Amino acid sequence: MNYMKTALLLVFLTLLLVWVGGIIGGAQGAFIAFIFSLGLNGVSYWYSDKIVLKLYNAREVSREQYARLYDIVEELAANAGIPAPKVYMTETGMPNAFATGRDPQNAAVCVTKGIVDLLSDDEIRGVISHEMAHIRNRDTLIMTVTAALASAVMMIAYMARWAAILGGFSRDRRDSGNLIALIAISIIAPLAALLIQLAISRSREYAADAAGAGISHAPGALADALGKLQEAATRRPLEVAPQTAHLFIVSPLGRNFVANLFSTHPPMEERVKRLRSMA
Repeated sequence: MNYMKTALLLVFLTLLLVWVGGIIGGAQGAFIAFIFSLGLNGVSYWYSDKIVLKLYNAREVSREQYARLYDIVEELAANAGIPAPKVYMTETGMPNAFATGRDPQNAAVCVTKGIVDLLSDDEIRGVISHEMAHIRNRDTLIMTVTAALASAVMMIAYMARWAAILGGFSRDRRDSGNLIALIAISIIAPLAALLIQLAISRSREYAADAAGAGISHAPGALADALGKLQEAATRRPLEVAPQTAHLFIVSPLGRNFVANLFSTHPPMEERVKRLRSMA
């Protein structure tokens, strides 16, 4: 199912880029946009995990640096029946984590420095087990590719907005039809990015919580960890690109109205309640 969703997203991005190229440059613009989209699709599929890790300045850490973290990752990977993923860390003090990679053989788990400092070993096991569930279920494919595509769509919107502004102030290039079209693109493209994000069902987090609890055999520890992470995110939201917020185990955007309206995460209270009932 995730492979099908990924294919549909790649087709959607191609059609969007060709449409934008056609409006800006006619048939030639559409052809150039089509060629560009093929390259972008290839990069998104094969390298989206590296793009996301680079976006957050994540660095791969060694066993010598974080022995207990490596022990937890290897133990839970064995429980999940998948190869041990690479371990990355970001230096931010805000506690959170995500997994990335197109399949279990090319996966990585990324934690923030803050999560290692805040949580106990049992709670870290709960968080890592959740991410192992995403990797085993191949959720990371659709999640990571979506982040890359949504970022690309937002970039298109940004370029279209500036093209509309500059075209509006240039008499030689002023064309009311194209100007209106460019303005429309600058509005529609962010909505398209939102629709791409919504292609990721909130139910995947419930499923990863349940599967993660089975992998770690400690649903209560995961519930405790989620409560602490939610409290930290509410108190001081992490500055992340909104189009990548769905990657994290807890929404890093806090609890403002916009974050709740467009969140790809289910209500934390319900997640914790379900885990407590399992315990």
